[in-house]
Amino acid sequence: MWQLDEMVVTIKGKKYWLWRAVDTNGYVLDTLLQSRRNKAAALRLMRKLLRDQGIAPRVMVTDKLRSYSAAKAELMPGVEHRSHKGLNNGAENSHLPLRRRERRMMRFKSARQCQRFVSTHGQITNLFLVHRKRLIAIDHRQLRARAMVTWREIASSIEA
Repeated sequence: MWQLDEMVVTIKGKKYWLWRAVDTNGYVLDTLLQSRRNKAAALRLMRKLLRDQGIAPRVMVTDKLRSYSAAKAELMPGVEHRSHKGLNNGAENSHLPLRRRERRMMRFKSARQCQRFVSTHGQITNLFLVHRKRLIAIDHRQLRARAMVTWREIASSIEA
């Protein structure tokens, strides 16, 4: 199941739309910054998702934006589409780190910087995402320790 959502980001006084796709478990599948919020923009996001994921989802959950319906009808007519205000909370919650950055007045200087940040941030967040449901503290610490080891390997290979 894909959960799709968009949010507005203001860069140098101009509005951009940050489109984000999240799966059922909260992993960020992809993010895309665009200057428009229409069917063409939704099509671009969905094409990118289909290309990267390699398979269409069984269910797609969005908010009430009509662009999703129009794009889905063109690209993935067989996919079930659920459009409801509260169903895509996973995608809504994945915007929180960006909102925190905006609140602290660490705004983006350019669209390229924003796209680079959100793409990298999504991948790093996926590495450290550990669900606490029915997980004892010892297991949680082991999973976090494994994620830190992986992160150190990645960081050391970048520096070398």
